[in-house]
Amino acid sequence: MRPEDALERFEVFLRNKKLRMTRPRRDILLSAWETHSHFTAEEMFSWVQQRDSNAARATVYRTLNLLVEGKFLASMNNGQGTQLYEHILGHTHHDHMICRGCNRVLEFRSEEIERLQEEIAEQNNFQLVHHVLRLEGYCPKCRTAQSESA
Repeated sequence: MRPEDALERFEVFLRNKKLRMTRPRRDILLSAWETHSHFTAEEMFSWVQQRDSNAARATVYRTLNLLVEGKFLASMNNGQGTQLYEHILGHTHHDHMICRGCNRVLEFRSEEIERLQEEIAEQNNFQLVHHVLRLEGYCPKCRTAQSESA
């Protein structure tokens, strides 16, 4: 999705919440759309500061929460206490593998895993509306470094 389209949708979302589009909110959304990587709130704060935005740290955190609420961004815990964000509007669902050594995030999609989750939900008469799958472990580079230091 183009950044202009995301901005337009975000403005509508904000108006429906009786909020206005401010320059810091605009800068935060645009910064999120410029990256195709997962990012932290602190990284976002740094990015908007580089844009000459006068966004306070609290504004960044509140705006990220609004963007998650409006389904512009997804957030997930990296398994070590840090919240990661990624823009999802216009993207298909995927899952994540996170390296506990270097914190690298690998995205993947498995039709088989999706099918199994739906089957298990159906077997339990459970209406599945959302799921998050996060696999934690070590990437090849970190496994090599661990074996060399042992």
